[in-house]
Amino acid sequence: MQAALIGLLLEQRRRRRYFEVQASRRSEELAHSNRYSTAGELTASIAHELNQPLGAILLNAETAELLLKSSSPDLDELRQIVTAIRLDDLRANNVLHRLRNLLKKAPSEIKEVDLNEIAGESIQLLSPLSISRQVKLSAFPAPMSLPIGVDPVQLQQAIVNLIVNAMDAMSKMPSIERWVTVHTARAESFAEVSVSDTGPGIPSDKINEVFEPFFTTKAQGMGIGLSIARTIIEAHNGRIWAENKAGGGAVFRISLPLSAT
Repeated sequence: MQAALIGLLLEQRRRRRYFEVQASRRSEELAHSNRYSTAGELTASIAHELNQPLGAILLNAETAELLLKSSSPDLDELRQIVTAIRLDDLRANNVLHRLRNLLKKAPSEIKEVDLNEIAGESIQLLSPLSISRQVKLSAFPAPMSLPIGVDPVQLQQAIVNLIVNAMDAMSKMPSIERWVTVHTARAESFAEVSVSDTGPGIPSDKINEVFEPFFTTKAQGMGIGLSIARTIIEAHNGRIWAENKAGGGAVFRISLPLSAT
């Protein structure tokens, strides 16, 4: 009987572990799908952002070609053109690099990073979208480094989801009133990032439900962005919550433990 009981307990443990692994995989797949959905929304604005440096490269290349056909080309001007081409190429490459990082599908990898840098990269990634949506996106980084041990791709996804959610909340407001601000700060042994908007705020009876899976107030929303953000933050031993601001709008906050120094 003891052997049978031990066998049953081992089988239950094996099955529980199997379902935990499967649930983790499903969560990772859902998070990856969410990143692709965000990238799809960014496509038009990213194409516009790429068009500017590529157009400048073409114009400078054509100008250099004309100069080289002259009997005595101006070498100083050619050097300036080559420098401009190189800088525009780096600019286009940075756009693609940010998009590639968002779409990366790789095993979770914990690294020590600066929260200021992750927040800054998230804002750079969404800058074209904020322009196309006529939203003023501003950053207020902490004056000191905020070292944290996280998976940088996952944390960026959580912050991106909060910023996009803030933009969505203001979609029906006049463009002049659409503001999203991102702050980072140190609070004792924690690093914090907050995303605030000037939208209508969260109904008081719904403020504890916004992170629940499939909860949404948007006609076309799936209700997974904030849920995925919570899953990511809690997996990093952090905390995420929402509040209404006294002057109107909502603020979403993330708190993560600072790395030991």
